[in-house]
Amino acid sequence: MEAVSESNEMYLLRAAMLQRNGQPVPLSLLAQELAVSPVSANEMCRKLNADGLLVYEPYKGVKLTAQGAAIARRVLRRRRLWEVFLVERLHLTPDEAEALACRFEHVTPDHVANRLSSLLGEPRFSPQHEPIPPADESAEVVPPAPLTTLSVGSQGVVAAVAGAPLVVDFLEGQGLRRGVLVAVLATAANGPVLLEVAGAPLALAHDIAKKVAVAPLANDER
Repeated sequence: MEAVSESNEMYLLRAAMLQRNGQPVPLSLLAQELAVSPVSANEMCRKLNADGLLVYEPYKGVKLTAQGAAIARRVLRRRRLWEVFLVERLHLTPDEAEALACRFEHVTPDHVANRLSSLLGEPRFSPQHEPIPPADESAEVVPPAPLTTLSVGSQGVVAAVAGAPLVVDFLEGQGLRRGVLVAVLATAANGPVLLEVAGAPLALAHDIAKKVAVAPLANDER
């Protein structure tokens, strides 16, 4: 894929993050999010339209083309992988990590992003519980949900564990950490949740279970 400038990547990435249900993103909203003037946004979007990276519809807004969406997806993948690295390995706060990752995302080649993903254990979610686009662009990304939303018999992969440091440390000590497969054995309305983690049972109070974000597995993933 031909190299794209950092400025172009930012427009495509922000448009991708703002687009909902295939509807055009208003230029005024895009300009506001990028902190540029409407005139500058209009000029850049017309250029990206000419390059085949988005479709500009006067008085409506812009929509990404398949090529533009692929570029935005790759940039977002790099950003969120760096967020995981900075939080988990360097112990930065999620906000600090996001600020730095926004710089790294533009200078990280795809092969480096893939090595970073492998180093981190192929994470599926950022520290903010946002899905990380996989290298395989055809793969479906299932958004994470609170553990309490899973039904008995369901399985999921832990995306993140929130809460006070003591609670997080305790749960990780029980094997409940990002990337671990869990199965729901029993639940009760607003009551405890009984899990199977690494072959052992683990009971969690409802309030704590809500702080565990998991990506439910589809039937063909089990």
